[in-house]
Amino acid sequence: MEQRISLITLAVDDIDIAAAFYEAMGWRRVESLDGVVAFDLIGQTLGLYPRARLAEDMGLEPSQIGGFSGITLAHNVRSRDAVAPILERAQAAGGRVIKPASDIFWGGHVGYFADPDGHVWEVAFNPFSPLSPEGAFRWRGYAGAEGGA
Repeated sequence: MEQRISLITLAVDDIDIAAAFYEAMGWRRVESLDGVVAFDLIGQTLGLYPRARLAEDMGLEPSQIGGFSGITLAHNVRSRDAVAPILERAQAAGGRVIKPASDIFWGGHVGYFADPDGHVWEVAFNPFSPLSPEGAFRWRGYAGAEGGA
C-alpha cells in the first residue's frame, strides 16, 4: 500500500445540511454523482455520504457507524491569529466549538470544533511545520516556506 490517503468520506445524517456547513466554511463543491457531495482538497478529496447508504455499502447497520471515534481531522493554518476566526466561522455555520483557540504544550496554538454530524476538526498553527505556498502540510514543514524546515 502506498503511503497516501486519497478520499476521506464522512457519514452524514442530512447531506444538504452537511454540504451547507462546509460551503459556509468557504469550501467549493466539485461535480459528483447524485447523493454524494465532494470537495477537492490539496492531494485528497473530502466526500459527504448519507450515513444509511455508507452503512449499507459496508454491510452494517447505520447505528454501527458515526459519532466521535477518536479520529480528528486537522486543518493547519499559517499563523496563530488564523485559528480563532475559523472556529467562529464553524460555530456561525452550525458547528460546535469544543475547545476555544489556545496555546498548547508543544508550542503551537489550537482549537477544536465539531461539524453538524459530530465529526471533530482541529484547527492548528504549528510553528514547526510551515505550510507550502499552496497550503500543503508535512510533519516537518516545507523548506523555503516562511520559517521553513
